[in-house]
Amino acid sequence: MIYFKTLGKVINPFLFCGIIFVVYNTTIYAQEFDCSVTINTEQLEGSSYAYLQNLKPALESYINEYNWTDQEFQSEERINCSIQIIFTSGTSDYTFSAETIFQMQRPIYNTTVRTTTILLSDNSWQFSYPEGKSLIHDELQFDPLTGFIDFYCYIMLGYDFDTFSELGGTDYFVNAQNILSLAQTTTALGWTRNTNNRRNRNTLVTDLISPGYQPLRSAYYRYHRLGLDQFIEKPQEARQEVLTALNEIQDVKRRSTGNYLFDIFFDTKSREIAAVFESAERDIRLEAYELLRQTDQGHLSDYEKLQN
Repeated sequence: MIYFKTLGKVINPFLFCGIIFVVYNTTIYAQEFDCSVTINTEQLEGSSYAYLQNLKPALESYINEYNWTDQEFQSEERINCSIQIIFTSGTSDYTFSAETIFQMQRPIYNTTVRTTTILLSDNSWQFSYPEGKSLIHDELQFDPLTGFIDFYCYIMLGYDFDTFSELGGTDYFVNAQNILSLAQTTTALGWTRNTNNRRNRNTLVTDLISPGYQPLRSAYYRYHRLGLDQFIEKPQEARQEVLTALNEIQDVKRRSTGNYLFDIFFDTKSREIAAVFESAERDIRLEAYELLRQTDQGHLSDYEKLQN
């Protein structure tokens, strides 16, 4: 069954078909992403790489003008994201290595504020980009440039949909896994499970679709939809939902062998979590601090003020 994603809610279209029929001709739908790309070539030597700045508009068009899902997005619902590409090396045959940082946001219901839903980086992207190369979507043939972008677009879609409905991003994580499988039939770098570095594409998507990490994804939904989205109207209830989500995250982390998904969550959310509890009653602040102290020792400096 198809569900429409709207600001703060997921709607069954069969329940609202009459409304949809009435407004169909007056509603303007848009693609899923409103993504900006920045290109940094400072580490490359020589002037022959000036054309790489053309990659910025090419990628923005590639991402923003494509229909990634069968869902209907209104213009104000488009997923706000940014991609920072830092070129680290280039060769005479136009093979480049780059580090990439992805950041995605979604609106908090009943506010003008956006929350960062994912912040992650990839340090092992290698691809060919000669001047004049066209970027083409091809689901059957893997290209190290567009395949990498496709993979992370589906990862971002999965995270976004997980915040609006419980496990709602599964189909998009599966799409990302399909790209991973296709990439592994080629000699492209960065697509295998690296035992020396657990923060890689293989580990990321394998864990996201693993049943063992479904409680983490359910907690991710609770944190956003039941916590942040009702914070303005019901702050006490919202904090309790966030506490419940953090307890669920702690439970699944204790049973897990990997930390990558937890690192992504807390790297993205630690300061926001501290802000959620900063003005809570003292017993709630201390409960949150103790829970965070046990679960996320990497960001203790962000939580210290909750002890006051």
